[in-house]
Amino acid sequence: MAKKKTSAGGTDIYLPEMATVVRSAPMTELDRFLEFRLDSGRELGHRPGQFVELSVLGVGEAPISISSSPTQAGSFQMVARQVGNVTRALHALAAGEKVGIRGPFGTEFQVDGAMKGKDLLFICGGIGLAPVRSAINYVMDRRADYGKVTILFGARTPAERLFTEETRRWAAAPGVTYQETVDRGDEGWTGNVGVITTLMPRLAVDPGRTVAVICGPPVMYKFVLLELRKLKISDANVYVSLERHMKCGVGKCGHCQVNGIYVCQKGPVFRYSDVAEVREAI
Repeated sequence: MAKKKTSAGGTDIYLPEMATVVRSAPMTELDRFLEFRLDSGRELGHRPGQFVELSVLGVGEAPISISSSPTQAGSFQMVARQVGNVTRALHALAAGEKVGIRGPFGTEFQVDGAMKGKDLLFICGGIGLAPVRSAINYVMDRRADYGKVTILFGARTPAERLFTEETRRWAAAPGVTYQETVDRGDEGWTGNVGVITTLMPRLAVDPGRTVAVICGPPVMYKFVLLELRKLKISDANVYVSLERHMKCGVGKCGHCQVNGIYVCQKGPVFRYSDVAEVREAI
């Protein structure tokens, strides 16, 4: 008899486990905050940077990154952007309704490996903050294990910023620098205006002890990576999340394959020096 294949959480990779919506709330016009609890009562068992395959019964399944830190017990959180049938159905769910969960899948941000003891630079664009939030809050909950923390966040408009109350708490935390910018301001916006790379020349970093994490829209990566090189942060100390290429989550459908790399299995989190030549992925 073939051995059952299991996810990082120890469950059958092909069999969804039922979960209940604990909380559902709008964040922006397109993005919705969702919190779930597994009906079995067990913890999801994820690591920062991983994702799950979430299914709405009768509609379909979609890969969504986990936004909460595993240090938060009892439930897990996501941000779903409305882009198709599954996410549209997710936005319509209310507390108490059911979904299916497969996973967690994929690689993680190295919060207990290469990032531990280092200064950390998180660079997030738009909904790219959602998966990186898991790592940020993990670091915040174990603050003594890390050096200086810098968080840069860019959104298209003030109305499209995510987790605004939480980012204010990050900004007020000791040893943390938080900066944000928008591409286009409005009448009430008094902060930075410009793309996220406009924040980077102001940074004072120690390149020898800094690990950078990038997640955002595809166009952002090229220019952020150029700025990191100006700061003399090596490609080996840069981690990128490429979760946008995933579909089935288990390396069967081939949608996420880029130059022989299955992003759902070898990623979504990559050390940039390992994929620097895969230009189509960045």
